[in-house]
Amino acid sequence: MTSNPSRALAARIERWPIAGSFTISRGAKTEAVTVVAEISQGGLTGRGECVPYPRYGETPDATLQAICAMQEPLALGMDRNALQSKMPAGAARNALDCAMLDLEAKIAGQRIWNLLGLTAPQACTTAYTISLGTSEVMAAAAARAAHRPLLKVKLGGEGDGSRIVAVRKAAPNSELIVDANEAWTDDNLAANLAACADAGVTLIEQPLPAGNDEPLARIGRPVAVCADESVHDRASLDRLRGRYDAVNIKLDKTGGLTEALAMAGAARALGFEIMVGCMVATSLSMAPAMLIAQAARFVDLDGPLLLARDRDDGLRYDGSQVYPPDAALWG
Repeated sequence: MTSNPSRALAARIERWPIAGSFTISRGAKTEAVTVVAEISQGGLTGRGECVPYPRYGETPDATLQAICAMQEPLALGMDRNALQSKMPAGAARNALDCAMLDLEAKIAGQRIWNLLGLTAPQACTTAYTISLGTSEVMAAAAARAAHRPLLKVKLGGEGDGSRIVAVRKAAPNSELIVDANEAWTDDNLAANLAACADAGVTLIEQPLPAGNDEPLARIGRPVAVCADESVHDRASLDRLRGRYDAVNIKLDKTGGLTEALAMAGAARALGFEIMVGCMVATSLSMAPAMLIAQAARFVDLDGPLLLARDRDDGLRYDGSQVYPPDAALWG
């Protein structure tokens, strides 16, 4: 590595109020807590945002510390390739990886997809999330969103059969994907799969706990099943064969866009369909994922739509159409 003392790192925790609340099987929250990394060089600054996830043992404070610990390696010339081995996959590496990509684009005076040899991203249709609640509450939310072409329905275990029936009745023309967030069991798996099939659900995310997903290899799957908590980066793909039909690629899990792009190629080579997902966060988190979305069968990048407000220069959403980022935001 060559010394580059002019490259400076700053990071901070940000809090973004959610419009109402966001509820999944693990609980509800009213704000999105993100960590932003900024790398500056020659008067230019690259930014990246991540969302520490307690499910993976991450906290905002620890993530902030992990990012700040990279100040010296960055000053000594650490590039993105070195970053992949310097830090484990996770939220902290994601923020740094995306900030480095943003800075590369600014220094080159080009859009990042041109530097990476990728086709310029186009607008795509994102899912819109229906939070977990009673059947009645979820039906009302689905009715309000019934004009959207793709809905993602959060489920939570007991009573999921009636929830999905209620949502389907309230949104008869929307394509439905569901996310159980590991809340189903071996005992209710077959019944819940059947209920989803009867309701015309297209995809089911992570029905069983990541450490107990073996039954998926033994049961007929009338609906395609997508790994989320069971898949993080390329190293976790091989054990999913025979259990899952698709993988949910989230930059906070892969540790950034660099690994996410490589993982998408590896997953397709193994026959998996691609879903690109997100945590509830601002457009700065969504922007790099738009490059993964271009080859994804399912796009779930509605995080900013769930916030009370987004950051300046955020992504443009037209209904469920989400457009690529302007350079003022990222890349």
